[in-house]
Amino acid sequence: MNVFAICGSLRKESFNLKTLHAAVELAPKDMRFDIYDKLADIPPYNEDVKEKGFPPVVQDLRGRIGKADALLFVTPEYNYSIPGVLKNAIDWASRPPDQPFNGKPAAIMGASTSMLGTARAQYHLRQAFVFLNILPVNRPEVMIAFAQQKFDDAGKLTDENSRKFIGQLLINLESWTKKIV
Repeated sequence: MNVFAICGSLRKESFNLKTLHAAVELAPKDMRFDIYDKLADIPPYNEDVKEKGFPPVVQDLRGRIGKADALLFVTPEYNYSIPGVLKNAIDWASRPPDQPFNGKPAAIMGASTSMLGTARAQYHLRQAFVFLNILPVNRPEVMIAFAQQKFDDAGKLTDENSRKFIGQLLINLESWTKKIV
């Protein structure tokens, strides 16, 4: 199973990027990840630019989403919502023709230094999924709170409950994908 994974943080030492790496480690054996690392290269969405054609970085993004069996979003929470760079990527990728998110199974997770662990951002992302017709796994919700206490100095997720939830989320994503693809 091929999973397109996108982290909504640009920081090299992001807890969300570390969470994504934990997911790769904890995934079912047949799950392969295409981790998107060009988020910072996507220009701000502009319909005038789109009328001339998708920029190459957006064509690549759309193609990789289209080829994936499932999607994994790992998002921080900025001002009670998803980061602008993640929303921008979604806006670009979702433009017609052939919107590549349509009917794709997906999972969401996130890590934050706050008490709510990206809950509000994840719910905003789920709202966008309705319009995009992305079919999310509902449980477990992986919202890693107080992330600064849950990773070691090498960046490894050490919190056993978080690791358990991530592993179960990916098992559920695999099962969900097999049901709908």
